Amino acid sequence: MFNEGVYGPWVCSKVPPILASPPPPVRPEPVRPETSAWKRAFATAVRDPAELCRLLELPAEWATRATRAAEAFPLLAPRGYVARMRKGDPADPLLRQVMPLEAELDPTPGFVADPVGDAAAELSPGLLHKYRGRVLLVTTGACAVHCRYCFRRHFPYASAPKGVAAWRGALDQIAADPSIREVILSGGDPLTLVDETLAELATSIAAVPHVRRLRLHTRLPILIPERVTDALIAWLTAGRLTPVVVLHANHAQELDAEVAAAVAKLSAAGVVLLNQAVLLRGANDSADALADLSERLAELRVTPYYLHQLDRVAGAAHFEVPLDRGRRIVAELQSRLPGYLVPRYVQEVAGAPGKTPISPTGDAEECS
Repeated sequence: MFNEGVYGPWVCSKVPPILASPPPPVRPEPVRPETSAWKRAFATAVRDPAELCRLLELPAEWATRATRAAEAFPLLAPRGYVARMRKGDPADPLLRQVMPLEAELDPTPGFVADPVGDAAAELSPGLLHKYRGRVLLVTTGACAVHCRYCFRRHFPYASAPKGVAAWRGALDQIAADPSIREVILSGGDPLTLVDETLAELATSIAAVPHVRRLRLHTRLPILIPERVTDALIAWLTAGRLTPVVVLHANHAQELDAEVAAAVAKLSAAGVVLLNQAVLLRGANDSADALADLSERLAELRVTPYYLHQLDRVAGAAHFEVPLDRGRRIVAELQSRLPGYLVPRYVQEVAGAPGKTPISPTGDAEECS
């Protein structure tokens, strides 16, 4: 059965056998085609390593090796995203991000379940307060893809609130703290929730006078561009809060024409658009790949915001790029691109009051 928070509730009713007068016919609201399109893309995502290998014409033994890793952290990849992968290429940068590998099962010293200190920053279930002036609301555990390097792959989503009523305690805490200027919706991915739920949540946040910005961290416009619906644009831009959307693309190959059209709708609506990427060994760990990504983002009117050093989450050690190599890559980007197209190379350190920039010279200072 579909998750109610993701797809909306299934509704049924029983009619009493005897009524004084017949009830009016129930006419359910028509499902908007744009809404059903993204839900269908979500529901039909590839979940079987064997099917993924068949679609990409990869050797069957890849699926056998992937199955064990998928038992611990399931495969999930939308078909539209899979269609952007090169067939017969096991080194495809998009495939690399989603294909379960046996290396995920190897314990590695220093790689832990909560590398960024989410548990220590949790004010109440689902409400994280790490940095001054802003809080993060874990709205759902659902995503449209299971990125193999995800720093929240071990997060206890079962304990997070589900639905606006359950978030009331978190909203009360936000209202009680006048220092909070920004609320970040994260997850999982907040855009796996239906627009009606998100609109209600956004309205509740906007009712807090000292909150000025609503930020969404989402990969849905990249994975399932159909998710950028008129209804999404309507609630995101209707209130008084400044809308900021932080996308997550790691490679220019992810940004095809359909993604460009979806992002253009957000841009035309006046939404501030940023991108954060993760430096991933075997996927984008070269100046060429990251320069192409920044150039493509510029074409889409998206600002390259952060390039994250990999969070050292258990199961992702095979993605780590050594800091010295990361510094060299960023130094080359600085020599090739205008400054506004060079993302800030940062690392999240548990307990620090902000992201920690990693400079090409090795110096670091905290930022937000």
